This record gives sequence, structure tokens and C-alpha cells, in this order.
Amino acid sequence: MKRRHVLAYAAAVLAVIGIGLASRRWPGMFPAALGKYPGDALWALMVFVGCGMLRPRAPSWRVAATALAISFAVEFSQLYQAPWINAIRGTVLGHLVLGSTFNVPDLFAYVIGVAVGLLAERVFLHRRAPANATT
Repeated sequence: MKRRHVLAYAAAVLAVIGIGLASRRWPGMFPAALGKYPGDALWALMVFVGCGMLRPRAPSWRVAATALAISFAVEFSQLYQAPWINAIRGTVLGHLVLGSTFNVPDLFAYVIGVAVGLLAERVFLHRRAPANATT
């Protein structure tokens, strides 16, 4: 496993956050039929990239499992509606991080977001030089 470049992953986290916020601000960025789910997939992708940044030597499958566990835990935490956590969810940052309402289709969007992260790592991080390459 190649080591992830922490600064590149930090930049990717910021880029994914920017795209995710833009997707909520300008819903026309994605086909209307997809609804809010591109933003949910981007949220999970951000978690994947963030986990990869924090654990630069971890195998991709472990980063993906961790990102899915975090994403699912946050989604299932939305079933808990105590006043104190709802007050946090009532803030902009709290809503962006914790969401507000449990929604099963969000879980599928998270799987897609993490799968995109895995695919990107496979393409960019695990590239190997051709066997017949000479330098």
C-alpha cells in the first residue's frame, strides 16, 4: 500500500466540502431526479477522504469500513431526538455534520460516496508502473 499524501487528502477534503455545500446551495448542479442524495454521497466521500488523511498508511478497505461506520452511525443517531442534540442540529454546523432526520435512502448514498472514494484510490493511489517500463 502506498502512503497517502496528507496534504493532498486535506485539499481533497476541502474540495469535497466545497462541492457538497455548492450542491445544496445550487441544486441544479446535479440532475433534479437525484434530489439531495449527491450531497449525502459527497458527505460520505468527505468522511472517507478525511479518514484516509488521518490514517495515511491504512489499507483502503479499512478506511472505507471506518467511513461507512461513521456515516451510518451519524445517520442512525438521527433516530435519537433529545432536546440537547436537536439544539446542536439546529445550528448550521450541527445540521451539516449531524443531519436531522433518519432516512434509509441516505445509507445507500453513503455507500456510493465511499465507493467513489475507493475507486479514486484504486485509480490514483494504487497505480503501478507498467512492467516493461524502463527509466
